[in-house]
Amino acid sequence: MKKKIKKRKINEKKLIIKLLLCLIYLIIITVLFYSSYELFERKNDILPWSDIKTNEDYSYIKIYRMSEKFAYYEKTNKEIHFVIEKEDTGVWHTYLIAIKPSDYKKYKDIIDYTYERTDKEPKEKKVYGYPVIIDNKLKELAIKNINNFVPKENEVQITNANFNDYITNSYLDTTIKKIDKFNFYIFLTFLMMTIMIILFIYTILAKEENSFKPYKKALEEVKKLTNKK
Repeated sequence: MKKKIKKRKINEKKLIIKLLLCLIYLIIITVLFYSSYELFERKNDILPWSDIKTNEDYSYIKIYRMSEKFAYYEKTNKEIHFVIEKEDTGVWHTYLIAIKPSDYKKYKDIIDYTYERTDKEPKEKKVYGYPVIIDNKLKELAIKNINNFVPKENEVQITNANFNDYITNSYLDTTIKKIDKFNFYIFLTFLMMTIMIILFIYTILAKEENSFKPYKKALEEVKKLTNKK
């Protein structure tokens, strides 16, 4: 009778430990899942043009008005346009974007309205891409042509000295598609989460006497290493 009671108590202790292990696994899995989700979201952040810091920042501009092309890169087959982005406060900013000639029709309604070829005002268009540094030749063309685009009441004398302040030193290249790069930290958290899920399932399904075998083996290995030293 005493042996049965003792065995029952041992089994109860094992069950409690098993439940605690499962709870710990669930907590770790939850933390890892949240961490991997946050990392994934951060990796896929699309920044507004005003917030970019490097040429690896995938970003967007909301086009309110757009010019006809004023420059063309023959080698890369892309044309450069002025665009205006308007804030909710009414303040507007002039930027440069690059598009493929074949994409012109996507912007035609905004361009036509900008040049008063139509009375139908189109909705703002959000365009995505990567920043590319404006070279000196493109800068000269932009300075030469900007007054043909911006409204007279908003004209500012753009020069080499103040160009970056008004236009920025880069243009948004919409011809470059989003690049999904391998993220080691996302991979690591996903791998750890997979291991935790496997251990959780093993602990749930295995019999009490088998549930602790991996841990016993691990402890034995540690003891062996300690004794060798």
